[in-house]
Amino acid sequence: MEERRMTNTMLIFVFLVVLYASIPRTHAADTISTNQILRYNETITSPQETFELGFFSPPNSKNHYVGIWYKKISTGTVVWVANRNTPLTHTSVELTLTLHGVLVIREATTGNVIWSSAISSTKSVFNPIGQLLDTGNFVIYNEGDKTNQEDPIWQGFDFMTDTLLPGMKQGRDFVTGVERYYTSWRSKEDPASGEFSTSIDTRGYPQPIRTQGQKITYRVGPWNELRFSGAPHLRPNPIYSFTFVINEREIYYQYNLINTSVFTRMVLQPNGNIERLLWIDSKQEWNLYLTPEIDHCDRYAMCGPYSSCNIGKSPVCECLKGFEPTSPDQWSFVDWSQGCRHTIALDCEPGEGFNKYSNLKLPDTQRSWYNLTMTLVECEKMCKSNCSCTAYTNTNVSGSGSGCLLWFGGLIDIRTFAENTGDTIYIRMPASQLDLTDNSKSSGAGRRIRVIVPIAFVALVILVSICLFYHCKRKKQQQQVTPKNEPGHEPENRSGDEDLELPLFCLSTLLTATNNFSINNKLGEGGFGPVYKGLLEDEQEIAVKRLAKTSTQGLHEFKNEVILISKLQHRNLVKLLGCCIEGTEKMLIYEYMSNKGLDSFIFDKTQSELLDWPTRYHIIIGIARGLLYLHQDSRLRIIHRDLKVSNILLDTDMNPKISDFGMARIFGGNQIEANTNKVVGTYGYMAPEYAGDGIFSIKSDIYSFGVVLVLLEIVCGEKNRGFVNKDHSNNLVGHAWRLHNEDQSLQLVAKCLGESINVSQVQRSIHVGLLCVQCHP
Repeated sequence: MEERRMTNTMLIFVFLVVLYASIPRTHAADTISTNQILRYNETITSPQETFELGFFSPPNSKNHYVGIWYKKISTGTVVWVANRNTPLTHTSVELTLTLHGVLVIREATTGNVIWSSAISSTKSVFNPIGQLLDTGNFVIYNEGDKTNQEDPIWQGFDFMTDTLLPGMKQGRDFVTGVERYYTSWRSKEDPASGEFSTSIDTRGYPQPIRTQGQKITYRVGPWNELRFSGAPHLRPNPIYSFTFVINEREIYYQYNLINTSVFTRMVLQPNGNIERLLWIDSKQEWNLYLTPEIDHCDRYAMCGPYSSCNIGKSPVCECLKGFEPTSPDQWSFVDWSQGCRHTIALDCEPGEGFNKYSNLKLPDTQRSWYNLTMTLVECEKMCKSNCSCTAYTNTNVSGSGSGCLLWFGGLIDIRTFAENTGDTIYIRMPASQLDLTDNSKSSGAGRRIRVIVPIAFVALVILVSICLFYHCKRKKQQQQVTPKNEPGHEPENRSGDEDLELPLFCLSTLLTATNNFSINNKLGEGGFGPVYKGLLEDEQEIAVKRLAKTSTQGLHEFKNEVILISKLQHRNLVKLLGCCIEGTEKMLIYEYMSNKGLDSFIFDKTQSELLDWPTRYHIIIGIARGLLYLHQDSRLRIIHRDLKVSNILLDTDMNPKISDFGMARIFGGNQIEANTNKVVGTYGYMAPEYAGDGIFSIKSDIYSFGVVLVLLEIVCGEKNRGFVNKDHSNNLVGHAWRLHNEDQSLQLVAKCLGESINVSQVQRSIHVGLLCVQCHP
């Protein structure tokens, strides 16, 4: 009997073991596959049991959601919600993963889909697996492809709720088009999207902002490579590290744990407060570690333009030095919304400069432009050359500083911090108010100038004398030296016109200057060949134009350019410094133009905003002066024959210089036109009589000037080639004539020019341009 009882007990035990093994234990796994169903009251858990995923209901709510929450600590603290805006009203639901890699919540009885994740349009899907990671991220990837968990088919981290966890990227991915931001719950009982969101504003230099609906309510300020400008308390600490990444692929803010035993999270509360919370295990609760907002000086645009909020003063708002209240009456009644204005208005005069303001939260960067490689000196020159530029600073304040950040328009949302805490900005001021922030320094500078001027004059006389001495000495030496030819190369024929006093550069010198023609030094490439930036031993920057072996141009164009441009001297023509003819190498060495070609500004949506109307008009006038010199005032009458925006280079001060004379032709004193069997240049820029019949003259260049530089590409920012108006199918020239005949010429003006235009100048430019491109040459 006892033996039978033991046998029965053993059978029951075995039966229970088999039965237990057959029960689905989804809650013990960290993955879900296409043949699994996750039902209500079932969960999956991350490998180290840090997080748990399943169905939940908020406190005091009858609705149900799929979410992720902490498992080891603070059970019930939800960090991510799938169907936050489509709640479930009953528990007869299930979570599944489709064969297409889509996570789906559906009703168990009807199969109706209530919520689904996004479908990837770029990645192929086969045997997808969904996994909950110990970071709190739920990822979907192809089975056997765990190495690509960093780049999954889909991930929850791309679709935040109200929480920013370690490892999450807040920002924008330009490759996938995904924008990552987090939005508050509507209330503590309702995870639906609330009215507050935090995101990275990428309309100018990137900056984190909080919005209420469409209205900005808080801005942490731009990144300066150490911290955000408006967050001086954001310092290195033993708990977490932080970074802000800006490149062509993505822009994002991210923090990561230094001590992985610590739990921290950023939460956007339903009332709009941004809070960093730390889990205190001894208290079993979340404690507030910090909040980015310090006081009411952090309210967005608290004091209006050109004013600063200083919490240590009463009232807190004050105009920056050199500025006065825009509306004194409103200001006296503590209404600062209109802010301040220049005490003396700016008028874009040459004497304008910049005053230095320190210990500030940098202004809103929505209307800004940036370059991460420029120096502060280059930054100042660029800002000074553009009348719409109101201020500048470094993007990187670490070390000696680097990068360039320019502002356009009013400067808003500034606050003052304690000494050696905030950032520095240089604000445009009229000449009479320069150094207003330090009057003693200004007067001292004035005294120094009066002393230095006579000394400088004497030094200049001595320097000129020395230069003349060495010039004559070098000329004499050149006359005594007989050029030697390398073996295997015949000496080139030289005529009287070609015997030029043009400096010759050694190949070794140019190899050193360009770092062996490094790809990093390459500026561009044309029909002649590649162009490289170089730096000579005396720190002079140069541009080296190297004849390519596969070039469609050749020795004729090389010699043509040397002969022509070496004899031309004008501020609106690029300066030829010398040439190199060594072995098979043929190179031209020019002065370096830091702002490259005009096309890089005109046809770039971001760069084009840097060219306000005064700058464009300055460029138009400069090109006209250069052409006038070529056609009329130079000793030789030159027809360029390839005038286009890419052949207009811009120096540091945005002065235009005509370049590329490889196609140019010399005319005699009385010659007005010529004929050619070979039409050269660029289609779209050629005069009809030249493109069709090969007849060229100074009028050919005038046509190019009208079509490309004045009428179309500078004024309206459109490329001449490929333009077809959708309403009447005209090309750009025909479209311009039509608008002119309808007295609607101002419709040609590029929208980015905004209020900077001078209507009479614009109308005159368009009128002149149309005269340049009329049918009869």
